[in-house]
Amino acid sequence: MTFADPIAGTMHAKQAAVAAPAITLPAAGERELRLDLFRGMALWLIFVDHLPTNFLTWFTIRNYGFSDATEIFIFISGYTAAFVYGRAMLQAGFVVATARILRRVWQIYVAHVFLFTIFLAEISYVATRFENPLYSEEMGIMDFLKQPDVTIVQALLLRFRPVNMDVLPLYIVLMLFLPIILWLMKWRPDVSLGLSVLLYALTWQFDWYLTAYPSGFWIFNPFAWQLLFVFGAWCALGGAQRMSRILSSQVTMWICIAYLLFAFFVTLTWHLPQLSFLMPKRLEQWMYPISKTDLDVLRFAHFLALAALTVRFLPRDWAGLKSPWLRPLILCGQHSLEIFCLGVFLAFAGHFILAENSNGPFMHALVSLAGILIMWGMAWVISWYKHSADKSASKSKSAGGNADMAGGSL
Repeated sequence: MTFADPIAGTMHAKQAAVAAPAITLPAAGERELRLDLFRGMALWLIFVDHLPTNFLTWFTIRNYGFSDATEIFIFISGYTAAFVYGRAMLQAGFVVATARILRRVWQIYVAHVFLFTIFLAEISYVATRFENPLYSEEMGIMDFLKQPDVTIVQALLLRFRPVNMDVLPLYIVLMLFLPIILWLMKWRPDVSLGLSVLLYALTWQFDWYLTAYPSGFWIFNPFAWQLLFVFGAWCALGGAQRMSRILSSQVTMWICIAYLLFAFFVTLTWHLPQLSFLMPKRLEQWMYPISKTDLDVLRFAHFLALAALTVRFLPRDWAGLKSPWLRPLILCGQHSLEIFCLGVFLAFAGHFILAENSNGPFMHALVSLAGILIMWGMAWVISWYKHSADKSASKSKSAGGNADMAGGSL
């Protein structure tokens, strides 16, 4: 009869614990269709929100709470980026993962420059063709028309951006720091999230921000919005799994519901001023202004409440994700970079059509629905091309670095 050495067993256990990575990744397999669904939804909501107020505008979440589609977009971007490049970090090392991330950053930067160029041409043509300089002023390109040489350089430095072009520069900056984020999370994921929270707090305390050209600051402050991006990465690298007990708690569910109802009541007073007397003055002084630029805590908490309830009531294996009715949203979410750029063009085109023609509810609804259908059609064409006309590229994809398996990456 033999007995195992308890000291040797303890040493083996300690060695295994040291060898195990600090972060955990879900096994490569089917796409996470929930990510595609909600990123596609965010793209549609951003497009509708960029149009003049109309009937469909009342279906966007910004009218019923503190957060909007931007929070959804940045969180999912952080989640999918960490899913894809976190696996590369573990399997290929820091240098290779960094190289892949920088290649993706370059792709997004090129897309931003292309979008900037075509968007300027679109606005300039409309303003000149219809002899209405208000379009140039309203879309924030007057400085370009006055000093195009200086403005182009500032645009290449991400400091000058026309209206509705603030999301991609934010994402470019966040992706530049993704290698450091993943390296820290490979070491201590919870400490990394804590450092992100600390940076967020210091940003509010010392009013840190990035300046814009010709004056002002970035609409989305990267020092603050990094918290949502890092939180998404933390969730993808095992944080969501570690929080599963909290998310499944009945107490958490009712806290989230209560907070969402509170946010709905507050936003209701914005749309119905006659109800403003119901808001205590001290509460108003404490809450306002609810900063979008610096990702106010109330906005972040509102997004967390929405996300917690979504995870609770929309499981990964929900049969509805295979429904043809949700297919348009999922397709748009799978090709988010292209559809986002298209949405910026369509938003200005819709703005122009509504300004030059009837401003009635029918025209508003027609323009909004037409834009959504065009986005869906473009997503379908891109999907068809990638799966049918470019089969050789799909065969060369590896499971370790396949962004599609995570629902894509912006």
